Amino acid sequence: MQRLLLAFATVAGLATALPAAAQFQKPEDAVKYRKAGMTMIGAHFGRIGAMAQGRVPFDGAAAAANAEIVSHLSTLPFAGFVEGTAGTEKGTPKANVWTERAKFDAAAKKMQDEVAKLALAAKANNLDTLKTAFGSAAGTCKACHDDFRNP
Repeated sequence: MQRLLLAFATVAGLATALPAAAQFQKPEDAVKYRKAGMTMIGAHFGRIGAMAQGRVPFDGAAAAANAEIVSHLSTLPFAGFVEGTAGTEKGTPKANVWTERAKFDAAAKKMQDEVAKLALAAKANNLDTLKTAFGSAAGTCKACHDDFRNP
């Protein structure tokens, strides 16, 4: 029984230690993964933005639900930023994602922190509170895109 537990613990430890790149068979898989994550974030973030900008009526429950989804999704796409997946075409990551990785990771963390604040603000069911938090979160997205994404 001890051998079985030891074997299980060893396998579990090795599995959690694998680098993010190992989860993708090919670089194209990483690109698809990160694009899918960003697409989902954009869809739910856009729904909040439409309310914050007055394009659709404010619905506190919908804002809170979408903000919670964005908060949960905010960490997912970054596993797809693996070496060899930079590009030059519009919307692709610049090569400095990898040459300035600490700065990129800090920008990602800042976005995650701001969308967590957005999720909390959305629960207040107050449009002005939502607008403020949305603006801060949107600013982190724009800053990262300005620094690390091809226009």
